[in-house]
Amino acid sequence: MAGHGGRGSLSNGILQSSSSNESASGSHHARRRTRNRANSQDPMASSEESDEDDPEYVGDEEENADDNNDDEEEIEFSAEEDEYDVSLGPLSVSSGSEGSEVLPVPLDHDHLTHATALRNAASAGSARLANVKPCELVNTQTMLAGREFNVSKNGRFSRAECCHVASRYLPTDGPLVVEQLNSRAYIGQFSKDGTLFVAGFQDRRIRIYNVDRGWTVQKDILARNLRWTVTDTALSPDQRFLVYASITPIVHLVNVGNESGGVQSLANITDIHEGLNFSTDVRGENVFGLWTLQFSHDGRELVAGSSDKSIYVYDLEANKPVLRIVAHKDDVNAVVFADESCHLIYSGSDDHICKIWDRRCFAQRNKPAGQLVGHLEGITFIDSRGDGRYFISNGKDQTIKLWDIRKMTSGSASSRGSKHQQKIPTFRWDYRWMDYPGMGRDVRHPYDQSLMTYKGHLVLRTLIRCYFSPLASTGQKYIYTGSHDGCVYIFDMVTGKQVGRLIFHRGTVRDCSWHPTQPMLVSSSWDGNLAKWEHLHGDKPQVSKLCSARFSQFEVDNQFDSE
Repeated sequence: MAGHGGRGSLSNGILQSSSSNESASGSHHARRRTRNRANSQDPMASSEESDEDDPEYVGDEEENADDNNDDEEEIEFSAEEDEYDVSLGPLSVSSGSEGSEVLPVPLDHDHLTHATALRNAASAGSARLANVKPCELVNTQTMLAGREFNVSKNGRFSRAECCHVASRYLPTDGPLVVEQLNSRAYIGQFSKDGTLFVAGFQDRRIRIYNVDRGWTVQKDILARNLRWTVTDTALSPDQRFLVYASITPIVHLVNVGNESGGVQSLANITDIHEGLNFSTDVRGENVFGLWTLQFSHDGRELVAGSSDKSIYVYDLEANKPVLRIVAHKDDVNAVVFADESCHLIYSGSDDHICKIWDRRCFAQRNKPAGQLVGHLEGITFIDSRGDGRYFISNGKDQTIKLWDIRKMTSGSASSRGSKHQQKIPTFRWDYRWMDYPGMGRDVRHPYDQSLMTYKGHLVLRTLIRCYFSPLASTGQKYIYTGSHDGCVYIFDMVTGKQVGRLIFHRGTVRDCSWHPTQPMLVSSSWDGNLAKWEHLHGDKPQVSKLCSARFSQFEVDNQFDSE
C-alpha cells in the first residue's frame, strides 16, 4: 500500500488554508433486515455487482442462487420492536410514478414550504408591479422593469430574486457528451465554485476537468490499490487536494495542481499521491471497504462510511483515524455533515435506518442523538440541505425521502409500553440483479417519519445518488437523482411533482451534479459517458431529438443481462 512519508508537512499544507474545528463522534446499533445478505462475508456485498471471476466476490451469488431460481416473490413481515416509536403513526405517503402526493402535512413541512418560497420570491415591489400576490410567479421582463425603477429599493436583484428567475430555467437541453470512455463512470461532481469537475471510472481513472477552460483535462490520475471501482471522491474546501476511496481501508490523497505542467499524475515525483489508512486494527485483520467520504468544512478531518458497519473519522493533522463508531447493523453507505459547523453527522445504512450523531455529546452518551425510520430497504445516499435540520435519502425501496431531524426518536417502542405493533413489510431480494418486488404495490412503512416521499426513478444495481439543487441559483427548490433506467429525474421539493426527466444514457446513471451557479447538469453513467445538460433559451440542438429517438426503445434490463 502507499506509504505515509512526509505526511506531517502535507497535513500542515492542508491546514494552512483552513480554520480549526474540534471533533468527536458517536455510535449506536441498528437492526438489519436484509435476509439475502445475512451471511455475507464479502465487504463488497453492500452495493456493487459481484465479480464472478474473482473468488472474493462469489459469496452472495452462491447464497442467493436459490432465490434467483424462485419464480414466486416472497414477502415477509416483521415487527421491529426495538426500533420504532409507534406513537408517531404514519406521517406522509406518496403515489404515482412522477412524484409524490402529500396527504396531511406536518407543521414542520409548512415551515419548509414557506422557507423555500422565500428563497425564490420576487420582491414585494416587483409583485405589486406585476399585480400578483407575494411569492407568486413574476414575469422576468416585469422584474427587469422593476429593477430599472428600483422598486425593491436595493438597486439590484436580491439573492431570492435571482433564484426566482434562474430556478425556472432547468438544465434539460442537450446533452453534449463531455467525455466518453470504455469504462463505467461511478462518480461525477462539480467543485463548490463550479470551476472543476471530478469524474471517477471503474478502470482506475480519475479525471479532473477545468470547466472554465472548455472542459480540458487538468489532472489525469491512475488510482492505486483499486478494488472493483472508485467508490467516492472528495475535494478539500480549498480545492488543493482530492481524496478517493475504494473497497479497501486505504483512502488516497492527491494534489489537484500539477507542478510538472502536464496532466498525468506522477506520484511521489512532482505530485502528492499518498495513502491514508483508515483501519484501527494494528494487526491488519479488519479488512473493509469505504463507500462514501467527505471533508469537514475546515479541511482538518475526513469522515467515511464503511462496509464493516462503522463510521470513521480521520484526523489529517495527526495522520491517523481518531474515531471508529460501530454505527449500524449493516454497511454504512452514506455519511454526511449536517452543516458547516460539522457538529452533526447524518448516516444511512443497509439496515434501512437514518441516524443523527451529535459529536459534542457523544463522549458522554456513546450513542446517536436519534434516528429516523421510513425506508423499507437499504439507504444508498444522503444529502444535507446544509441547515442542520433537513436532509434527503435515496433508498433501495425506489424512493427518495425528505427528513426533518426534529422528528427523530431515541427511545424504543417497547420502552414506551406499546402493545400493538404494526407489521413492517420486507422482501427477499437482491437489488444487484433483481427488480424491486414491491414495484407497483402500495407498500408503506407504518411508522414513516419522513416529510415527503418522491418516486419514479429506479435504485438498482449500485448506490445511486440524489441531491438538493443548488442554493445560489435555485434556492434548493428541486431534488434530483440518477436512475437505473439511464435517466436523471428532477422533482419539485415542495409538491413532489416530477418536473424534468433527462433521457440519453444506455446505462445506469449512478451520479449527477448540478452546477452551483449555472443552469447546467452533468450526468455520469455506466455507459461511459459524461453528458452535459443545459438550458439553451430556445436554441435547441439536434442532438436532443436524435438522442431521444435513439434511446427511447432500448431495454435497460436486456443490457444488464448481457453484462
